[in-house]
Amino acid sequence: MKQAWKTFATRPVPRYTSYPTAADFSPRVAEEQAAVWAASVNPDEPVSVYMHVPFCEKLCFYCGCATSVPNGYRRIATYLETLHQEIDVWAKALGPHAGMAHLHFGGGSPNALSAEDFKGLVAHAIDAFGARPDIEIAVEVDPRTLTPDFIQAMADAGVSRVSFGVQTLAPKVQEAVGRIQPKDLLVDGIERLRAVGIHAINMDLMYGLPFQTVEDVVEAAHFAAEMGAARVSFFGYAHVPWFAKHQSAIDESALPGLEERFRQAEAGAAALTGAGFHAIGLDHFAAPDDPLTRAARAGTLHRNFQGYTDDPCETLIGIGSTAISQFRQGYVQNFKARTAWAAAIEAGRLPSERGIELTDDDRLRARAIEKLMCQLWVDVDATCREMGAAPGALDDAMETARFLQSAGLCRIDGNVVSVPKEARLLLRTVAQSFDGRFKPVEARHAKAV
Repeated sequence: MKQAWKTFATRPVPRYTSYPTAADFSPRVAEEQAAVWAASVNPDEPVSVYMHVPFCEKLCFYCGCATSVPNGYRRIATYLETLHQEIDVWAKALGPHAGMAHLHFGGGSPNALSAEDFKGLVAHAIDAFGARPDIEIAVEVDPRTLTPDFIQAMADAGVSRVSFGVQTLAPKVQEAVGRIQPKDLLVDGIERLRAVGIHAINMDLMYGLPFQTVEDVVEAAHFAAEMGAARVSFFGYAHVPWFAKHQSAIDESALPGLEERFRQAEAGAAALTGAGFHAIGLDHFAAPDDPLTRAARAGTLHRNFQGYTDDPCETLIGIGSTAISQFRQGYVQNFKARTAWAAAIEAGRLPSERGIELTDDDRLRARAIEKLMCQLWVDVDATCREMGAAPGALDDAMETARFLQSAGLCRIDGNVVSVPKEARLLLRTVAQSFDGRFKPVEARHAKAV
């Protein structure tokens, strides 16, 4: 890592899965606006749906997701009952639309549900929202608790893509993060998925974990290639114990330092691209024939709360506690407190606790940030014209970018800002140049690297 980059690498910056980010959401925008926005969906517009299942059999120490250990199925069953009710509340609130293009299950671990309950949830969503002929149904799974019955249920329900939580193969690292899963278990799960016809298998890998080495990271990357992963998400561990309390179980003295993290990230990326994966944006990799790669090459790649996607839908309905919905007009997030979430739904209301309405300036900056995050370059003048903004509307961003250029984080050619390959890990820092709302608050965002 270049010496000049170290200061930037340790600064907290948003992940920019949305703009404005969730840090800017406010209770001033909630249920009333959500209902108006949902009703305004165009009749010929497809929608996407995200289902949040916030349960795991065991908590991994590194996790920053909104999840918990249910200690029996009763809590899951109660949550599931409310989830079904919320499907109906949103289906009633939505105006006529062209059906679901994408249905994504995240968590937590969606395979915390029983096989029959999962199939029932998919069937209810399809019945309530409709399904386009080419719908993609994707599920995130915990390999440790993935049963043959659940695998068959996914196949029966029409699941076409599964995200497999690998993270690392190193036994010492697995023990340090509370996620023991032998390689044989992973191979068996992947083979069982393919045997029932689910061939698009994504893998989640991590770097920067306690006791992790460059060799560990490269081993996991080679495993993803050998097993024929369709996509790989390659994230750096974000140590935020003030936000995710269970991260306090991680021995901070065992965490790799900044330069070691950078070496791990570079080595993992080199191993993945060397195996034929196409680098996607900041931290994703995809096989040459995967739709994500085709979208990146065609310039139609997008970024939302699930990360990089080829999903073009402007409307994303988030179902479950803490889930976020996206509309042309803005964002709304469901109640975090389960009791408040359930009470709103039982009363027949949308369970929206907070959100934000987009201004024209927000839309302009969101477009510039998305382009930069997706293709590592943005033509600022062209983006202003595309969004109907006045020339010079992003002059403040260009001024900041020129400062970053002096440190080698980006290049400016006319009004095109690009991030060189060697500075890819600092992409979020360059994107922050276009963030007109950013406030450097400690203990809010993860560090850049």
